[in-house]
Parts: sequence; structure tokens; C-alpha cells
Amino acid sequence: MISAEIEIVAQFYDLDPMQVVWHGNYAKFLEQARCALLDKIGYNYPQMHESGFLWPIVDMQLKYVRPIRYAQVILVSATLVEYENRLKVSYRCRDKTTGEVLTKAQTTQVAVDAASGELCLESPAILIDKIRSFL
Repeated sequence: MISAEIEIVAQFYDLDPMQVVWHGNYAKFLEQARCALLDKIGYNYPQMHESGFLWPIVDMQLKYVRPIRYAQVILVSATLVEYENRLKVSYRCRDKTTGEVLTKAQTTQVAVDAASGELCLESPAILIDKIRSFL
């Protein structure tokens, strides 16, 4: 499947009082990796909007394996897992130096027709065509 990877350095403002990255900031890291993946296939949020579809996240799962600390350099990979009926992306956050897995995650997005607000039971043809042309 298609993957993209980004590099993030944990900043002071990402930390909680225990001096590790606050759990809520992981969603931001995943979003950055997901956008790199969507850019790679040519169907990021501006293209979604132009095609008339909204893609809300309906499920997000995170498994915190090890904490991320201040100034730690991490690699966040996003891999497309499903796309025909929903957009499912799997993530791994790894320490850049050691390769140790720090976090595992997954998000699921569904297509919604922007004009009607109706949930689409299949992914729009534009997404399927872009992915299949990439493979």
C-alpha cells in the first residue's frame, strides 16, 4: 500500500506536567503524517472539498507504547490500509535514532456528500481512481 513519513521534533509546548508529550498532541502528529500521505496521492483536503466531499474522522485508536520526550526526534509514518468504502490509515511513531516504536495508531474516515450531508457507503470514484493510478 501507499505510505508517507514525516519527521517531528517534540517541542516544549507539546509536553504535559510529567515532561512527556501530552496525549492530545498525538492527534496533531497523526494529522501531519496523514496530510503527507494524502498529498502523495493528490487528494488532500483542498481536493476533497473541490470534489464535493467531506471526510470526517469517525474512529481513532491510539496505543501509547513509550513516551515521547522533549527534543526527541520521531518519524511518523502513515500507511493507507483501506480505501474502497472508507479511508483507513495506520500509523507508527518511531524514535529516529533507535527505530523503537513509540506509538501505534489508526484512523477511519468516511465520505460525506457536502451538498446533501449524506453518508456515502462507497468511497467516491475520484479517490479510488487516484489511488489505483498510484498503485
